Formats: sequence, structure tokens, C-alpha cells
Amino acid sequence: MKNYKVQKNPFVVPTDDGKLIEEHFGLASIVADLSLAHMIAPPGWSEPFQTPDFDEFTYIIKGKKRFIIDGDELILGPGESIRINRGSRVQYANPFDEPCEYIAICTPPFELDRANREDD
Repeated sequence: MKNYKVQKNPFVVPTDDGKLIEEHFGLASIVADLSLAHMIAPPGWSEPFQTPDFDEFTYIIKGKKRFIIDGDELILGPGESIRINRGSRVQYANPFDEPCEYIAICTPPFELDRANREDD
């Protein structure tokens, strides 16, 4: 058995909001102790507020993404990154005119039930 795993076929998570989610590692693709996904959020996209049971790291590649974290509003652009600790109340959005491309890492791995979205 090899001491590494190359991911050439990420799992494309089905969405109905226009967001592209390609999970390279995580519970939907290859069982791992974290999830790593390449994402593209279209202009005008947003998610409901949530209080995740995981830490989330985001690295912005292109465009901008808005974060509202425990009442603070931040906007990150290319080359910027953030860590949001589990238990924080957060909303993610792209209210801008261009797509936002980014990498997200969650530990433990993302699971919808762990996101604790307020629309659930």
C-alpha cells in the first residue's frame, strides 16, 4: 500500500444554487480526517447563517467573498485566507459581479449535518 493518494477525479457535489464544489478529499470522495474542496461561487450567491462543528480554512484564488462572522463583516480577495473556528456563527456570500474561486479545508471533514444551517 502506498503512503500517498493522488486525487484525479474529485467528487462534484450536486448543488442547486449555481456553486461549483469539487471535493478532492473528504467524506463524499475519499474518507479523510479533513475535507479539501475547490469551489466557485457565482455572482449573487449566498448561504444561510450557520454555526459549524468544524474549523474552516478558506483561500481566495480569484474574485471576492464576503464573510459575516459573529457580527463582523469581512471581505477577502485574491491571495487572502482566513480560519474560522468551529462554533462561530457565520454566513458566506458572493454579492459581487464576478465569480469567486477559492479553496476550502474543513477539519473534521465537512458534513451537512455538522454545518448547523439556520434554514434546516
